[in-house]
Amino acid sequence: MEIKKFIIIGENIHCTRVFKKEGNLVGSAPDGRPAVIYDDGGTKKFMPIPDQILKSGDWENGKVKHCAAAIRQGMNGKGADKDAGLDYLRVMALKQEKAGATYLDINVDEFGANLEERIAAMQWTAATVQNASSLPLSIDSSNVEIMRAGLKACDPKRGRPVVNSISLERLALLEPVAEYKAAVVASAAGEHGLPGTVEERIANFDRLIPKLLAAGVSYPAMHLDPLVYTISTDPMNGKIFLESIAAARKKYGAEIHILGGLSNVSFGMPARKLINQVFTWLAVEAGGDGGIVDPMQINADILRALDTAGEPFKLARALLTGEDEFGMNFIAAHREKRI
Repeated sequence: MEIKKFIIIGENIHCTRVFKKEGNLVGSAPDGRPAVIYDDGGTKKFMPIPDQILKSGDWENGKVKHCAAAIRQGMNGKGADKDAGLDYLRVMALKQEKAGATYLDINVDEFGANLEERIAAMQWTAATVQNASSLPLSIDSSNVEIMRAGLKACDPKRGRPVVNSISLERLALLEPVAEYKAAVVASAAGEHGLPGTVEERIANFDRLIPKLLAAGVSYPAMHLDPLVYTISTDPMNGKIFLESIAAARKKYGAEIHILGGLSNVSFGMPARKLINQVFTWLAVEAGGDGGIVDPMQINADILRALDTAGEPFKLARALLTGEDEFGMNFIAAHREKRI
């Protein structure tokens, strides 16, 4: 299979993202303060973790929301601490751009409880990331006003920003989508729940797409998301997603884009990186052309380099297509260190 292009919505600048407190990415800065440790072109750097993060329940539970820490330092820190927060976000943005990202996704929903604070964080983060990278942004939030603030902060000269995501249960987003001429991730979610079958997904798209067209969103600006569910909860979820891609491609043609949060498929499983990469390869084979992914883990070059004849690929493929029921062969191979 030839992979010419793969659209990537780089998912890493999210306040939901955590590092383990005891992991190798969290330690002590030269002055002894707790810090996130990161690499910038071979140079080891430290971003001091702000007091608000150190006093949080996450820190007590051994976790560090590193993007939230960087945004807090960048917005509220002083001197070198502020510079470290800005530099951390710069490095995150540029690494994704270098790895092949098409858009940079920003989500600040877990930055804090106060809506005004989150709106300010979205505006500040969008401006900061655009100062660091030439890529257009994808704005991601569960709140319409945060979405609107993010879209307002986007530089239209970079191309259309993306709303991640709109669905039948989030039609209030149609107004800002039209106002800011945004592209969209169009989710297959229904008004009152998530679809279970291929047919339900297509039926929801059939109802959503006319509303998007009426708001000025053309097929090339739509990224359909049939929704990825974990195979650890149902071994057929991977197969159903792949069949949904094929059905959407057949029905809506070549102009429309089809993607998903592809790493969701592997939650609860061993060898997640392998599963995610093979699942992405299978999604492209089925007719998909993008993903909401970490571009350092999944990009066009990585997909082209996969050994499709090797045992790891074949085991992951059987797992993801439901041939390896409950993943017994895959799990056994992992225990035996064959993958």
